[in-house]
Amino acid sequence: MSDVHTVEDYIAGLPDDRGPMISKLRTLLKRRMPAGYHESMMWGAITYSIPLARFPDTYNGQPLCYVALASQKGYCSLYLMSAYGNPAERRELEAAFRKAGKKLDMGKSCVRFRSLEDLPLDAIGDLIEKVPPEKYLAWYEKAKKTNAAETAKRKAGKAAKTKAAAARKKESS
Repeated sequence: MSDVHTVEDYIAGLPDDRGPMISKLRTLLKRRMPAGYHESMMWGAITYSIPLARFPDTYNGQPLCYVALASQKGYCSLYLMSAYGNPAERRELEAAFRKAGKKLDMGKSCVRFRSLEDLPLDAIGDLIEKVPPEKYLAWYEKAKKTNAAETAKRKAGKAAKTKAAAARKKESS
């Protein structure tokens, strides 16, 4: 993680082979980013998020991250939260990589790349551009409710199992 506070300082501190690449991708992100997202440095990455002043009810008390860009030790990372939180967006991203003849190296939200040629830049711009903050917040709220319901169901199941086990133990005593 980087301890710099501005995007400009972050880019200036990158190695010569990374600074121009990250700067160019940042330009694309800023050009295609819907209004309402705020650029800042968080978690050692250039981050585009919904500010806490607009949406304070986040899972971690931090601005709600939509896209982030970072230079790691052996590669660069582009975090696409809409592709992580929405299966249709993920499938669209996967299809764009296939169509462009590029290999998608992706974790949950992190697209790893070593050069801009590894990315279908237009498709990534399209993906980013089509999710304004209102849409992203609706997805987030829906996921939060689904997760809460799943957690409650899991806890109820565990409680029932514990109660059944206690009843069996009592019967065998």
